Amino acid sequence: MDDAYSVQTTAADNSDQDGLETLMALKDADTFLVADHWGDVKSGADGLFDRDTRLLSHFVLTVGRCRPSRLSSGVTEDNVFFTCHSTNRPLPPMGGRSAPAGVLHLERRRFLWDKRLFERVRMVNHGIEDILLPLSFEFAADFADIFQVRGTMRAARGEIHAPVMDGRRVSFSYTGLDQVLRTSCLAFSEPPARLSANRAEFMFSLPKGKKLDLYIECGLDACDAPDQARWRWNSIQARLAMRRRMRRGASVQAARNPRVNDWLRQSRTDVALLTTDLPTGPYPYAGVPWFSTPFGRDGIITAWQMLWIDPSLAKGVLTYLAARQATEVNAFMDSAPGKIMHETRGGEMSALGEVPFGLYYGGVDTTCLFIALAGAYARRTNDMETIRALWPHLIAAAGWMSDYGDSNGDGLIDYARAAETGLSNQGWKDSEDSIFDSDGCFPQGPVALLEVQGYAFAAWKALADIGARLGDDRAIQWRARAEAVRVLVEDRFWMEDQNFYAVALDGNGRQMRAIGSNAGHLLFSGLPSPERARLVTRRMLTAEFRSGWGLRTLAKGQARFNPMSYHNGSVWPHDTAMAAAGMARYGERQAVSMLLGEVFGAAAHFQLRLPELFCGFVRETGEPPIAYPVACLPQAWAAGSVFLMLQAVLGVSINAAEGLVEVSNPAMPTGLHQMSILDLEVGDSAIDLTFQRLNNHVVVMPRERRGTVSLRVTG
Repeated sequence: MDDAYSVQTTAADNSDQDGLETLMALKDADTFLVADHWGDVKSGADGLFDRDTRLLSHFVLTVGRCRPSRLSSGVTEDNVFFTCHSTNRPLPPMGGRSAPAGVLHLERRRFLWDKRLFERVRMVNHGIEDILLPLSFEFAADFADIFQVRGTMRAARGEIHAPVMDGRRVSFSYTGLDQVLRTSCLAFSEPPARLSANRAEFMFSLPKGKKLDLYIECGLDACDAPDQARWRWNSIQARLAMRRRMRRGASVQAARNPRVNDWLRQSRTDVALLTTDLPTGPYPYAGVPWFSTPFGRDGIITAWQMLWIDPSLAKGVLTYLAARQATEVNAFMDSAPGKIMHETRGGEMSALGEVPFGLYYGGVDTTCLFIALAGAYARRTNDMETIRALWPHLIAAAGWMSDYGDSNGDGLIDYARAAETGLSNQGWKDSEDSIFDSDGCFPQGPVALLEVQGYAFAAWKALADIGARLGDDRAIQWRARAEAVRVLVEDRFWMEDQNFYAVALDGNGRQMRAIGSNAGHLLFSGLPSPERARLVTRRMLTAEFRSGWGLRTLAKGQARFNPMSYHNGSVWPHDTAMAAAGMARYGERQAVSMLLGEVFGAAAHFQLRLPELFCGFVRETGEPPIAYPVACLPQAWAAGSVFLMLQAVLGVSINAAEGLVEVSNPAMPTGLHQMSILDLEVGDSAIDLTFQRLNNHVVVMPRERRGTVSLRVTG
């Protein structure tokens, strides 16, 4: 097996990077939990949250007033259960001899379901004597808004009411400044020996060789006493729900390479974990902990990454976003008629308008991406019933592109935030310092980002394709708009002296000449000429961009380059994947194969769960990639990246209207010899494909067909 696929397994299994060690996440619908590896909720981003409000801000288990010694912990393969195994330190004397260390096994096992945390603490006495076991929990509920937890200061808060104790329950409540009463309840299956507003103390008599279970629940509302039956029933429901999400779409498998299969499985389960089944269909929330909510851009890109194997995500995303399309001009929300949502939040600060993100539209690219994804979905599924239902929303989105997205009438989509409370940069690189000139100076608005013009190009083409199918006479005009955008971008963004595209134009039409990964997204849209695409690809594959773990967001040596920054030199897996897919669009397969191997190498060091981003330091022999300390983990479009890159390297495209799967010039990374795509649905039909390396070539063979789907291989 090649080194690219045997990356220091021991290091991957035993890594203990601080930025990741503190984060163990569970999620169900709008509820998520972040705790440390003991299962304790202690500080920072930790806590049990529902709809952006923290219901449990402190929850720490001790045995004999000491934290137990952790043996191991982790989340199950299906992302449903967290389990921590630990043992006792020496217990204090209780009327006799002290129990020595290491005789008590504690298993702390938990899951989330139906807006509630379920936990079981199992205690087993492996000693030679009976034990008096002092077990306690410290707890608190601060009802902090997610933006408070992230560090946003508030001038005032509402009223936290005194907790109410009731035998084996503690009820917490808070009346916000929005006059909404928010509550949570912590309940135990056994009555504590002592129960106060912030502590529950138990004294268990545990005979030698015996076990004892304590059940705990915490949720929005009070419940009956936790017990084994409730635990079992709800755990089954949680696991079945995850299985249903996991079974959507085709499966991808690598033969004789369990490590790669583990990565594929982890990525698929992470997408499933973050996906919430809403009334409009499944929607991948962006990431835990900071972005566990629907985001427009993130949802669209994740759905696009998964489109070839699971189109249901795209349908759910398009339908949800259409239902929240803007209908008015509102500076605080940064909205205008036809614009597609950037973000929605459910906490107190959003409800009060302290932050604009209750329903916020400050993303310049989301509306174009919405139309482009609809076009890709139509081609992939031939689901014209859904497309017809979306058609008025697609027309309204195109209206925004024409009437509001181009503020100065130069034919390019641009942005300038409408209110000081909004985002200053409104592309995917939305940090304040992410867009600048070659000398590091920031542009004056409105700003026209390079990649957004590519999305607009793809949107006009998609609208033309759909319009032609629906018999809309405007299809010719939309196709002409796409070509006009292409000509403008080639004329105004191309830097002949750099053989590369400028990252943006400022409000005066002046090039922002920084060299960034934005050009990779332009390749993804298919806008550049083949000659310029080759030049961009060649430069992006140099050491300026390649870290050895993926592509940097900013070329090394540029002004403001910092491998530890959020957007100015770090590596984002989804960014690398989109650039790789863009390269593959122009026939470059081997480079994509190489990048896929590098990203796998990074994943191997992150326990096969790619974070939102990591630092862009150069890869050194024997050293792991360096974590970005507050990256979301898991993150939807990071998890989806492997599937977009696989589609790109295998050269797979699907045209459901023709019942056709086309494979063009397939390749596979070194070290992989066979891959299978099982149950790839095309309309009402399905096909199984096997990709096999033979000498220096990769061939594809259909293994099983159901229905009339056909396979065409080119190149």
